[in-house]
Amino acid sequence: QVQLAESGGGSVQAGGSLRLSCAASGRTIRTSTLGWFRQAPGKGREFVAASVWTGGSTYYPDSVNNRFTISRDNAKNTVYLQLNSLKPEDTALYYCAAKSSIIDSRLSENYNYWGQGTQVTVSS
Repeated sequence: QVQLAESGGGSVQAGGSLRLSCAASGRTIRTSTLGWFRQAPGKGREFVAASVWTGGSTYYPDSVNNRFTISRDNAKNTVYLQLNSLKPEDTALYYCAAKSSIIDSRLSENYNYWGQGTQVTVSS
């Protein structure tokens, strides 16, 4: 079992930045693919970023590319999501997720473990 705990959410104005953290316990993230997803009220869960443990590849959708950056610290068993140039449409509950496979990391259904989420609110 893997437990994931997100932190770092908050309220910022448009153009601001936040850094989200996700601390893992129960298993090393060294051999885990890690993802971030978000869900806004009334909408489905949306892929935000992924870090694959083989080869160090990272993936982003166009909506956040060049604004968000996923990184990991294997020694601290923690994954981060740096959010820059935030927009009101980035407002959502942000979740981190983990899985051992490397199959399509953009799909939420491929992840086995989820955190409880941290709220990000961006005002205009």
